[in-house]
Amino acid sequence: MTAYEIPLSAKPQTFSIPLGGVTYKMTLRWNVPAEAWMLDVADASGSAMVGSIPLVTGVDLLGQYAYLGFAGQLVVQTDNDPAAVPTFDNLGTTGHLYFITS
Repeated sequence: MTAYEIPLSAKPQTFSIPLGGVTYKMTLRWNVPAEAWMLDVADASGSAMVGSIPLVTGVDLLGQYAYLGFAGQLVVQTDNDPAAVPTFDNLGTTGHLYFITS
């Protein structure tokens, strides 16, 4: 398996990124009531594929969307405590999002 870190910063953001040979548009936003980062994934043209995925640890964020043909897994991990979800302030520094291919 190979893990690629998706470069992020602790602010709402939208960006395009190639993952597994396919370009996706990702949007990250902070959900105040849930106190969690949420991820939306669209195809390269901006058509929504999946939305409002919370950045939680311990699971493949794309696992339930395997039917969409993603070529890997998205996982979240925080330095020094792999089970801690990224906070508003630590996303991109000690809170990381990885794309993992086999």
